Amino acid sequence: MSMIREQMLAAEKVTALQWRDNALYLLDQRLLPQHEQWQRYTTATEVALAIREMRVRGAPAIGVAAAFAVVLAAQQLTHRPHSEWQAVLEADFVELAESRPTAVNLFWALQKMRDCLANAVQQSQPLAVLEAQALAIFNADRAANLHTAELGLQLIREASSAPQHLMTHCNAGALATAGFGTALGVIRAAYLDGLVECVHINETRPWLQGSRLTAWELVGEGIPSMLNVDSSAAHLMAKNKISWVIVGADRITANGDVANKIGTYQLAVLAHYHKVKVMVVAPSSTIDMQLSSGDEIPIEERDGAEILYLDGQRVAAQVDAFNPVFDVTPAALIDVIVTERGVVQQPNSQKMRELMLHR
Repeated sequence: MSMIREQMLAAEKVTALQWRDNALYLLDQRLLPQHEQWQRYTTATEVALAIREMRVRGAPAIGVAAAFAVVLAAQQLTHRPHSEWQAVLEADFVELAESRPTAVNLFWALQKMRDCLANAVQQSQPLAVLEAQALAIFNADRAANLHTAELGLQLIREASSAPQHLMTHCNAGALATAGFGTALGVIRAAYLDGLVECVHINETRPWLQGSRLTAWELVGEGIPSMLNVDSSAAHLMAKNKISWVIVGADRITANGDVANKIGTYQLAVLAHYHKVKVMVVAPSSTIDMQLSSGDEIPIEERDGAEILYLDGQRVAAQVDAFNPVFDVTPAALIDVIVTERGVVQQPNSQKMRELMLHR
């Protein structure tokens, strides 16, 4: 085990979900940073609602939560013949799949659980088989994040041995995954290696994942950081403050286009102009080789009230609101994609195929 990995394990403080006592526990991220409130879930319908309402968010964490939701649904069927489980659970699979449309990790995890279910119903203890699969998805994501952190750190080391100013957008930390985080996993590793002067956190309108979640994670670990409004990114880059923009992803297509939190695309455009490198960090479960480009990614749009109202009070004139949750950054604006399978510099279709063939 590398020294950085040992340090990361020792420094781990944040987790978004827990599986214990045959129930799923989620840290309600809507209440952070003011309140750390864990909620217990015992049905798939409850978990689907938690995903829709963003009590749990972040593509990998959504996938893990959905996997455990399938186990919860199966727990209600122990009195029924195993041969009936697949038909009865289909409604739960559909409900979970409809909870958020953009993050491909959700569909990846559900397919893993669906495949497992087909085998589990042939076993004497199908519930135990399903639980083992959900735990495997959880543990694989944590392991992937640790490895991607080491790979991303190496890229930062190669760029400069001096402490650097990094920028991140939204929250791609431990709260968005099964542990450690994707983009924040790399940033954590860089900090432990002495390579972080300051992390510049975009506030991330309208849900403020940057100011509420990312800042909470970084401050809690003593990582030097500063919050800024989203629209100050160009100013910071122009002042030669930023060497890397490091973000996560909710879906990566076969040509290397990346869907991530709204505002990522404009950050990549700004970074390209100012010669700032862009690093996307995500598990390979985020890669959707069935979609040829970002044009095919379904982009979730949420209720305009999220930007028209603040604390129950309307803060805008009587206008309609456009409230997409994600945008698509073309591969041409991305310097490197980092996954547990390896690193893709200047991603394109051929390089993405080669990555997915690599084990």
